[in-house]
Amino acid sequence: MSQQSLDTVFQEWHDNQAIAEQMIPMIGSLYRHNNVVVTMFGRSLFNRSVIRILKDHRYVRKIEGTELSVQDTFPLVKALTELNLGPAHVDVGKLGVAYKAHGGDPVAFLRDELAEIVDGHDPAGNNGQPKDVVLYGFGRIGRILARVLVEKAGGGNLLRLRAIVVRGRGDIAKDLEKRASLLRRDSVHGPFNGTISVDAEARTITANGNVIRVIYADSPAEIDYTEYGIDNAVVVDNTGIWRDEAGLGQHIQCKGVAKAILTAPGKGDVANIVYGINHQDIGEQDRILSAASCTTNAIVPVLKVLNDEFGVEHGHVETVHSYTNDQNLIDNYHKGDRRGRSAPLNMVLTETGAAKAVAKALPEFAGKLTGNAIRVPTPNVSMAILNLRLERETDAEALNDFLRRMSLDSPYQKQIDFVDSPEVVSTDFVGNRHAGIVDAKATIANGKNAVVYVWYDNEFGYSCQVIRILQHVSNVHFLKLPRAKD
Repeated sequence: MSQQSLDTVFQEWHDNQAIAEQMIPMIGSLYRHNNVVVTMFGRSLFNRSVIRILKDHRYVRKIEGTELSVQDTFPLVKALTELNLGPAHVDVGKLGVAYKAHGGDPVAFLRDELAEIVDGHDPAGNNGQPKDVVLYGFGRIGRILARVLVEKAGGGNLLRLRAIVVRGRGDIAKDLEKRASLLRRDSVHGPFNGTISVDAEARTITANGNVIRVIYADSPAEIDYTEYGIDNAVVVDNTGIWRDEAGLGQHIQCKGVAKAILTAPGKGDVANIVYGINHQDIGEQDRILSAASCTTNAIVPVLKVLNDEFGVEHGHVETVHSYTNDQNLIDNYHKGDRRGRSAPLNMVLTETGAAKAVAKALPEFAGKLTGNAIRVPTPNVSMAILNLRLERETDAEALNDFLRRMSLDSPYQKQIDFVDSPEVVSTDFVGNRHAGIVDAKATIANGKNAVVYVWYDNEFGYSCQVIRILQHVSNVHFLKLPRAKD
């Protein structure tokens, strides 16, 4: 390659950086003023770096087989700012691919493609009433939920994190600083994207302008949320202490609480909800819900689409799961079998209820699946191996092509992600917001036998599914445009 060619490639990179820099304030303005989330094949471009925006454009080549650069999408992003749009998630990646084939005036093109939201902006902000959210428990899932809720608050998401509830009545100032520090710094997910301050006298933590009250209580019965100006709230229980209707019912008996959501599998008559699969079954009368488990959320969407397309006679689910706080750092007593052994030093064979839990979201799978789990010495990101007997024959190429299409153009786009690389490992999926990610290179299919490998961030991906349930029960709904193909 000549020096002139090298210089041309380098200059193109710099030009693309400059264009991405111009896009960032436009994307931010659309988010804050219009409540429009600009995405690239389901990946949000809001609050992303220049390099991340360029990488997301590069991603399109892998999934669509066509090049898409910021030079293609910049005219569309600029046109979006001129259309007085109403709230929606707008996929500029899909629009960009279509526009390259369509050509013409970008404003006219978008007026046609986004007709449902053009001139739909309400400057008075009358797009719904804000919903108060309380996090009961502030551990791994609680803090990630807080991060996501704070991140989404700037765009008129209508979910307001008003309070967290924790135990402890000692040195309040020290306690608040420690909890704020854990929110600020995370060994797995990195630093908090913004600023955090503490007011010990007011007992508040302020994150990116969101004032969050810290309530100290040993049980739900002690709390009257209306005393803190909180009403009609949704309480998200992250403790796992209570998992049946009687225990979780303590939350809805508190003044100021409308609903309770458990971030663990529910027991008894508690409905286990996997967003994207059975969230439409939630009725106004359902005040206590479970967001099921991270593993159930990862596998159910994939099982659903495979069963709809190929039929599933029976199967086995093997979960390779990162260790959790429930386990011991070094060998010590534990009430569960094998879990007393050192988590960082051992693979630990244990049980999982995920296989049985699938039937709670997909009744057609009742009695069809068995399951087991291995806890491994990694702090985050897990994998589910689906060993299935299908009703009709297929091969790996056809199976992968189907799952790729499901990840791009189906109602399950937020639940199913797809990767086709021989080099990915678990840490590559830290922070992935999908319920599960199909690893195409690992897929095995021969006749009616199929093995599908599904990665999942058992903390962040699961938390995003919980947020989606929160949005649904709070009547926070967004159009996703262009609409997914049936």
